[in-house]
Amino acid sequence: MYLAHFGLRQPPFGITPDTEFIYPSASHLEALNLLHFALASGEGFVKIVGEIGTGKTLLCRNFLAELGPEWKAAYLPNPQMEPRAFLREVADDLGAADGVPEVAHVVKRLNHRLLDLARAGKKVVLCIDEAQTMPRLTLESLRLLSNLETEKRKLLHIVLFGQPELDEMLEAHSARQLKQRIAFHHRLRRLAAEEVGNYVEQRLHIAGYGGEPVFLPPAVKALAHHSGGTPRLVNILAHKSLLAAFGEGLPHVEPHHVRAAAKDTDGAIKGHGWWPW
Repeated sequence: MYLAHFGLRQPPFGITPDTEFIYPSASHLEALNLLHFALASGEGFVKIVGEIGTGKTLLCRNFLAELGPEWKAAYLPNPQMEPRAFLREVADDLGAADGVPEVAHVVKRLNHRLLDLARAGKKVVLCIDEAQTMPRLTLESLRLLSNLETEKRKLLHIVLFGQPELDEMLEAHSARQLKQRIAFHHRLRRLAAEEVGNYVEQRLHIAGYGGEPVFLPPAVKALAHHSGGTPRLVNILAHKSLLAAFGEGLPHVEPHHVRAAAKDTDGAIKGHGWWPW
């Protein structure tokens, strides 16, 4: 509704993960560098944890897009399934699905497939999004995959992306062997105060805006406060604020637009203040 009003080619604040709008926050870059370093060093397990809306799925897609031609990737966006179904899904992604569905046979076929890929000069990574939704037995079954290796190196790298509940799952006594195998981990942080304004400006620029700042400095502060620095909330509040400014025929967003958006948004921080954590 407000695209023509603000001179935009496309909506700048969608909540669907879109790598075109990736913002290189300090925490995001740290996580991305860690992932590439972990894979280059041949470690088998990496864990990335972040609160809801901090950009885990976007980070995962960005990471997969940056992998070179020597990598073969498997991606599971919804691992909420029992162990046998989970292993068959992994096998299907890697081209080893055909055959007897029993766990031992699936793992054997996976091992043969990974060895074939290794002989062809390919390295393999499995990225599991929303890992905190995995049933406990399925999470523990990841040990079977981590055992797939040669004398020299791991045949399969595994990256877990999940909410903090994943850490709680890994604290269970039954998960201790899996936890010990996680060589690297990173916790995604919210946007810092100075990053919120840059984040908003970059998304507007990518969407086609080229004029004076749409969000006045006090509006950026209000946006940072009411979103708590969570990127998804920044997007939702910025979108609603643009709608409000458009409704008043204004060329910019003011703090009262952001406050009104916050009142209308579940999860937004209400009231006044600055950086509540």
